[in-house]
Amino acid sequence: MIKAILILIIKCYWLIIPRSSRRKCLFKVSCSHYVYQQTKINGHAGLRALLFRIKNCNPSYQIIDLGDEKILVTKTNKVFSEKELNKLILNPPNAPEKTKAPKQC
Repeated sequence: MIKAILILIIKCYWLIIPRSSRRKCLFKVSCSHYVYQQTKINGHAGLRALLFRIKNCNPSYQIIDLGDEKILVTKTNKVFSEKELNKLILNPPNAPEKTKAPKQC
C-alpha cells in the first residue's frame, strides 16, 4: 500500500511540476527518480530513500576541490564523490570562470 501511494505521489509530482520549475538536484539521479527506483525495486524501503534524500539534499552543503576530484559534504557530514553529483552543481552555468594565478619566476 505504501509503495503504491509513494509511486502515485511521485508520478503526480512529475505531471504537475514542470521540469524547468523543479529545483536542481545535487545528484546525477534526481531525488524523485531515485526514490521512484528504490520504491519500485524495494517496495516501502523507498520511504527510507526519500527520508535520506530529504535529509541530505538541501542547500546546506560544501563543495571541496581536492585537485583531481571534487567532493560534496552535506550538513549531516555525508560525503559524496564527484561521479555521484550533478554537473550543474559542480560547474553552474552562471558561475564566474576560475582563472589560474600567473606563474612566478
